[in-house]
Amino acid sequence: MRAVIQRVSHASVAYCTLKEGQEEQVKRCIGQGLLVLLGVCDEDAEEDVEWLVKKIANLRIFGDDEGIMNLSIQDVKGECLVVSQFTLYASYKKGNRPSWFRAGSHEHSIPLYDSFCQKLSEAISKTVETGEFGADMKVELLNDGPVTICMDTKNKE
Repeated sequence: MRAVIQRVSHASVAYCTLKEGQEEQVKRCIGQGLLVLLGVCDEDAEEDVEWLVKKIANLRIFGDDEGIMNLSIQDVKGECLVVSQFTLYASYKKGNRPSWFRAGSHEHSIPLYDSFCQKLSEAISKTVETGEFGADMKVELLNDGPVTICMDTKNKE
């Protein structure tokens, strides 16, 4: 699994969904917290979910009273927004048009994405807001810092 974690003052995702045959606009918003862009590949498993959730929930990237990054999302009682992002597995070595062959299939990725969101919600004791897996989404954020961290469960050391 790959994740881009951004400390945000606020973030939102908007997308359209079908409800009772009608197209409906959906918007999910958070205040201070983390925007997590999450990519899944076919080699990922539940152990990747567990490792990544633990890392993100305990990542000390929020300022304490002295302005030192020493607090976690749990410490500041922040919120999380998780957006699926298959493009994190882009292959760009050959030519100029990326290919997505390394991104996980929907059948494999959706259960892991759902598990990640559920376990992160449990870890931070708050509902995690999400986008719609596979949808065309519009993401807005105000990166705080800016602080942006990339993680890959295949590079745990």
